[in-house]
Amino acid sequence: MRTTSTVETKKDTSVPLKATLWITAISLAYLLLSYVLIGFKTDQLLLVALFTSLYYLSPVTRKFAVGFTIFMVFWVLYDYMKAFPNYWFNQVHIQDLYEAEKAFFGIGSEGVRLTPNEYWAQHHHTVLDVLSGVFYLCWVPVPMGFAAFLFFRDRTQFTYFSLTFLLVNLLGFVAYYLYPAAPPWYVQLHGFEFIAKTPGNMAGLARFDAFFGIDLFRGMYAKGSNVFAAMPSLHSAYPLIVVFYGIKTRLKSVNLIFATIMVGIWFAAVYTSHHYILDVLFGILCSCLGIFLFQFLMARKGPTYRAVQRFIRAIE
Repeated sequence: MRTTSTVETKKDTSVPLKATLWITAISLAYLLLSYVLIGFKTDQLLLVALFTSLYYLSPVTRKFAVGFTIFMVFWVLYDYMKAFPNYWFNQVHIQDLYEAEKAFFGIGSEGVRLTPNEYWAQHHHTVLDVLSGVFYLCWVPVPMGFAAFLFFRDRTQFTYFSLTFLLVNLLGFVAYYLYPAAPPWYVQLHGFEFIAKTPGNMAGLARFDAFFGIDLFRGMYAKGSNVFAAMPSLHSAYPLIVVFYGIKTRLKSVNLIFATIMVGIWFAAVYTSHHYILDVLFGILCSCLGIFLFQFLMARKGPTYRAVQRFIRAIE
C-alpha cells in the first residue's frame, strides 16, 4: 500500500529569467528617459527600488507590485508633464476664468465683489486652516490606502478602481492641455499677466505649515508638474472615485468617513486658494465621466473587458 509523504513538495516561487530581463530593461529605460526629459531625481530610483523589491520578495508582493503598476503609470505620466508644459500648446486662461468665477459665485455687491477664494483669504480661521491641511493631505493616501485594502479583499474591484482612477487622470490631463488655467493664488500674487515657469505655491496651506512649524506643503508643491493645471481639480475628483467604489463594496459606515473627506477636500481646495469652485465642479464632472466610461466599457464585455479580466487573473 502506497503511503503519502509527510513532506510536501514546495512550489517553485523563483522569478523566471525572462521576467527579470524585462524588469531590468524597463527600469533602465525609465531611468534613462526620465534623465533625458526631466533630469535625475531620487524619486525615480525609489520607484524602481520599491517595485523590484516587492516583485522579488514573495509571490503575494509580486502580484501586489504588478497590480500597482496602474498607479505607477499615473505617476510617471504626471511627472513627465514637466517636460511638456501645457502652456506650450494653448493659451493660459487667467482673467477669463477669474471673471467667470466671480460672475457665478462672487460674494458681495457689484461694487466690491470677491471670489470665494478672495473672501476666505480675508476671513480665514486657524481651525479651518488646520482642517483644510488635514483634508488636503488625504488626496493621495486615501485612494492609495483604499486600493491596498481592495487588493487584499477583492482583486476585481481593486482593478476596476485602479483603472478608473487612471482613466479619470487621463481625462484630466487632456483637459489640462486643452484648457491651461491658472489657480486663484496665481492671480493673488501675479495678477493677470502670464509668467512661464512660475514655481508652485502653497497658497493658503502655508498657514497649516506655519501653525505646526513645519515645511510639509512647501516640499510637496515644490515638486508640482505645472501650476497652470488647475482646471479640472483632480484633487476633487479622486475622493469621489473612492466614495463610488466604497459604496459598490458595501463598506457601510466607512463610506461616511470617505464622504466627509470628499467634501472636506472640495472645501479646502477653494478655502486655500488652490482652486476655484468652477475647478472643483469640473473635477467632479471629470470623475463622473471617467466612472461612467469605465463602467460602460465593462458592461459591453468587449476587447477592453477581456483585457481587464486577463489582468485580474494575473494578480489573483
